[in-house]
Amino acid sequence: MAPLPDGFSYAEWNATYNALSFGIAAMGSATIFFWLQLPNVTKNYRTALTITGIVTLIATYHYIRIFNSWSEAFTVASKDGGDYTVQLTGAPFNDGYRYVDWLLTVPLLLIELILVMKLPQQETVNLSWKLGLASALMVALGYPGEIQEDLSVRWFWWCLSMIPFCYVVFTLAVGLAEATSKQPSPAAASLASAARYLTVLSWCTYPFVYMVKSVGLAGPAATMYEQVGYSLADVLAKAVFGVLIWAIAAEKSAVEESGKLLPN
Repeated sequence: MAPLPDGFSYAEWNATYNALSFGIAAMGSATIFFWLQLPNVTKNYRTALTITGIVTLIATYHYIRIFNSWSEAFTVASKDGGDYTVQLTGAPFNDGYRYVDWLLTVPLLLIELILVMKLPQQETVNLSWKLGLASALMVALGYPGEIQEDLSVRWFWWCLSMIPFCYVVFTLAVGLAEATSKQPSPAAASLASAARYLTVLSWCTYPFVYMVKSVGLAGPAATMYEQVGYSLADVLAKAVFGVLIWAIAAEKSAVEESGKLLPN
């Protein structure tokens, strides 16, 4: 929980305010949608869809906390109908909620993808443990650098967190390719492939946002870019990714119910 820099313009404050509001709306709406869809998929895929809803529910809670913390850190006022002025209240802005959220949700995101692909049980267990632990380690290694102002320290922790990051991304992009090709219909295979690559794409956003304060940007602009970047990446990685998980579950349920599921 680093102190906020002074000198925010209204545009910078408002961009972050809107990004956090969007995060709440997207995650909350997605949670309701996923859980309403549970009866519409077969029993085999309800666990994956339930986890998807849990991920967005956790994210909704933490986005509310981040939004409230951001709002309490500032006073925004307009005198005599003039331009808005933004001033710090002295209340701390707690961005640590993001890392608590990621520590809980990132492993679950990978587990829900593995579950919906319906791999053999032993492979499902092994991959869930390996990817879950690697992703949790990635988040844990990233946090010490996030709260540092010393650029050399930030880069040190960034490099460490990229080791498990690269392992997870490689597994998604290459390791699950064969399992994707064995999905029961071309549509299911296409959706599973899209979910894998969306995860890779959205995850690759995070290291670049993390580096915002390490490449010369500082002050209010850096804080704004960081908050907006993380918020957009979260919506892609959780809400949009969850829609793909639901689509895979719905497609495979339809194939099973029509009796067209290929034998193992």
